[in-house]
Amino acid sequence: MAAHSVWTQIRRHYWGYLFMAPWVLLFLAFGLYPLFLSFYLTFFNYNFINPADQAFVGLGNWVAGFGDPLFWHSIFNIFYNQVIFIALTLVIGLAIALLLQTITHFGRLFRTIYFIPTVVSLVVVMTIGGYLVSPTGPLQGYLVKWAIMDKAIFWKSELWLSMPVLALINTWKWFGIETVILLAGLLAIDPQLHEAAAIDGANSWQRFWKITLPMLNPQLFFILVMNGINGLQMFVEVYMNFDLYGGIYHQALTPVLYVYAQAFDKSNMGYASTLGLMLAAIIAVMTAAQFRFVQRDVE
Repeated sequence: MAAHSVWTQIRRHYWGYLFMAPWVLLFLAFGLYPLFLSFYLTFFNYNFINPADQAFVGLGNWVAGFGDPLFWHSIFNIFYNQVIFIALTLVIGLAIALLLQTITHFGRLFRTIYFIPTVVSLVVVMTIGGYLVSPTGPLQGYLVKWAIMDKAIFWKSELWLSMPVLALINTWKWFGIETVILLAGLLAIDPQLHEAAAIDGANSWQRFWKITLPMLNPQLFFILVMNGINGLQMFVEVYMNFDLYGGIYHQALTPVLYVYAQAFDKSNMGYASTLGLMLAAIIAVMTAAQFRFVQRDVE
């Protein structure tokens, strides 16, 4: 009876299943199958150039991954980068959103202008941004001219400067999204709350801290979670400016870049699969922790 009931439901919703089929097949082929294949390869020393020459290593790749200093150094680099990036995008995005909220004329024009870098290709943004902050670029030229810097700096060879510069360029690229999200949150706040607070004697600064910022907690939480997930997957920004190992000091090495280097430079797909799954686990744990500890304050 159960099987008959299932087939009855399938026949009844035939067109729905038919339209779902392409997505399901694509997910199975490019989502689920690669995931299981990656997990399988973690138990082998697998070289994709010579697939027949593979050796079973058991948990050897996992032990090597947890003890790999370069992998954990890449995780540290990302957190260092993201602290700067998230702080800059939130401050700039919120400031512009507050300004756009008060604009009565040409509001849509300014929103479009601020959002343009977001829709521009990341390769284009990194090319332009790399030129602007280069030793021969205008930014460092003006800083030297105004005596803020003694001389131009080749930031790609600096140990602690590479990630902040990449965070600065990424801020230019992505602050438009934060602006739109925060502006939507600001427009959803009931103006009567501010009016009541003003009648009670609260100044603009007090209203911002006591009303505006707490009411933006859901938007701020969403931005924090998405930036954390996307940050751990950073690749193009570093690949365009450094070698596969993030520079001479590995100062710009990211987890995805390191996985790529292990797979296509060292031809060790088994170890690369292990590192990729470790990175996925770190992202899942970090996201779950944010929902567990941060979301309580949001609610």
